[in-house]
Amino acid sequence: MGGIVVVGAGQAGAALVAKLRVLGYDGPLTLIGDEPVPPYQRPPLSKKYLLGELPKERLFLRPETFYAEQGITLRLGAAVTGIDTDACRLMLGDEALDYDQLALTTGATPRRLPRAVGGGLAGVYCVRTLSDIDAMAPEFAPGRRVLIVGGGYIGLEAAAVARQRGLEVTLIEAAPRILQRVAAPETADYMRELHGAQGVHLRESCGLKRLLGSEGRVTGALLADGDQIAVDFVIVGIGVSPATALAEGAGLRLENGIATDALGRTSASFVWAAGDCASFPWAGGQIRLESVQNAIDQAECVAANMLGAGQAYAPLPWFWSDQYDLKLQIAGLNTGYDRVVTRQSAGRRSHWYYAGARFLAVDAMNDPRAFMLGKRLLEAGRSPDPVLVADPACDLKTLLA
Repeated sequence: MGGIVVVGAGQAGAALVAKLRVLGYDGPLTLIGDEPVPPYQRPPLSKKYLLGELPKERLFLRPETFYAEQGITLRLGAAVTGIDTDACRLMLGDEALDYDQLALTTGATPRRLPRAVGGGLAGVYCVRTLSDIDAMAPEFAPGRRVLIVGGGYIGLEAAAVARQRGLEVTLIEAAPRILQRVAAPETADYMRELHGAQGVHLRESCGLKRLLGSEGRVTGALLADGDQIAVDFVIVGIGVSPATALAEGAGLRLENGIATDALGRTSASFVWAAGDCASFPWAGGQIRLESVQNAIDQAECVAANMLGAGQAYAPLPWFWSDQYDLKLQIAGLNTGYDRVVTRQSAGRRSHWYYAGARFLAVDAMNDPRAFMLGKRLLEAGRSPDPVLVADPACDLKTLLA
């Protein structure tokens, strides 16, 4: 068949095939996904979908008819079992599929608890796929007890949904504080206070020793500090790992995911990568970003480069998290910050990250104006005076003048 084949039918894969058609590519185009449903949004899974506020059909990125109308062959529930980069051929079990160019958008997989500590017990869930959420949804009944392992955004979002559904929630984080890898102490303090006010039992510097079970189902947890608690089910939110098994089997270079150059090319000819599975050059190393916006932007850049654009990927990351009535919006990358400036007024709060005098990123809590203006400043390469940022009387818009 030849043409372009995209493996991984998530946000990046869907964006890549759509962009190829927009850019005028009219050759054979195949999108392969191992889930049985068309590409869908993942962020609402742990928020509005789990709350029952968003029907399943509204999760889908596009109607399934879109792919046929665009001449895109959609292969769902299909697992690619191998890649021969010399022959430009994929294997789907016993079936061989040739390609002219290949894009890997295989995403990431959740880290799971080892079976030795109870990870294999019934009632232990991860948050990643539609089937994950559908499996755990019946557990969310008022008065039930849930243990959430991990104090990152996934764990905090799950805690918020559980409290909104009337569950008793205990969240444990082995690190000294929640959000330790991704946010400043100021943002962690804000989120801790928010969840505490909502009745979440949040325990930091508290790891899990093992889960306890009866007849194959989880019934409790023994914590690292010796405490034992009773639980009805467990949600594990301890991060994700890039899905690189297919790339590794094909001999592609790995470095913090599938290593690509600035254009999105892997170490094999005619093979590209984008999204959560892919790393790209940044500040002397290979960075990998896990966000919807990066998946879309990187995939669209790769699509253009597959057609010869020669355009280096220059990310401007942004991200959001909905918890209770809070919308947290983040723009930029805070890596290397040495100072956080707080801006607060009338129920709105934002934390501005600096490295010396250089503005890096902003966390905005129910402050969409600070988020948008911070994002525009980053796009323009501007670093506003921290004194002015901290002054609630200063109109942020003047900082763009």
